[in-house]
Amino acid sequence: MQMKVNEFKKSLRNGHAQIGLWCSLCGNVPAEVIARAGFDWILIDTEHAPNELPMVLRQLQAMAGGTAAPVVRPAWNDLVLIKRLLDVGAQNLLVPYVQTVEEARAAVVAVRYPPQGSRGVAVLHRANDYGRVKDYQARANEEICLIVQVETRAALRNLEAIAAVDGVDGLFIGPSDLAADMGHLGDNGHPEVRDAVEDAVHRIQRAGKAAGILAPLEQEARHWLALGCTVVAVGSDLGLLARSSEALAAKFKGCTKAIPGQE
Repeated sequence: MQMKVNEFKKSLRNGHAQIGLWCSLCGNVPAEVIARAGFDWILIDTEHAPNELPMVLRQLQAMAGGTAAPVVRPAWNDLVLIKRLLDVGAQNLLVPYVQTVEEARAAVVAVRYPPQGSRGVAVLHRANDYGRVKDYQARANEEICLIVQVETRAALRNLEAIAAVDGVDGLFIGPSDLAADMGHLGDNGHPEVRDAVEDAVHRIQRAGKAAGILAPLEQEARHWLALGCTVVAVGSDLGLLARSSEALAAKFKGCTKAIPGQE
């Protein structure tokens, strides 16, 4: 058995827009449902969702055979956390809060085997199909996709240098954290924030890397896609559940009648 080409990474290199969905429900059943819904990628979040490694493993297993490529966000840019996620089969990583060249390089080192990196070597794990993928160690470095999040003014100042780091495949803008860092907590649409994001997208593109963003409002998602973003999350499973359940409940408010004899 030979290692398969990472089609998600290939699509980013070719500039093909990839439409994704955030996954925060932390369960294998919702992960299985949304992985077959037609999205290009699904983000399994361990930073802002109560996900732990065994739960991530079950979600990756549930997503196998779906249309969507799993992308896992570790809780932090940490060698040990990243190593464990890679071994259970995460092939695409979104590393949060990268602000400097050194932090970007650390993320690259974490996802690569020596001598290019410091990823620990295990012989049998889910990523190499328990030893059946004979060329896994030879090809893993080139097939793993690494996207880093730029979420602060410091990150924007260092954007070109971060983008120039060999092994960084894309830069994903975190609008909420960026807005907070700019003094506009909770106001992602503030003109100052929006101008900074648009400028960042153009700079990422000029650097030859994939630009990404989370945009749960349709009008905003279409705007960023038109601007050239290629990794766009258009919503979340948690958001869909919350808003859809609220809408359904609202439809029937006031429609109930007392049961005869029980008034």
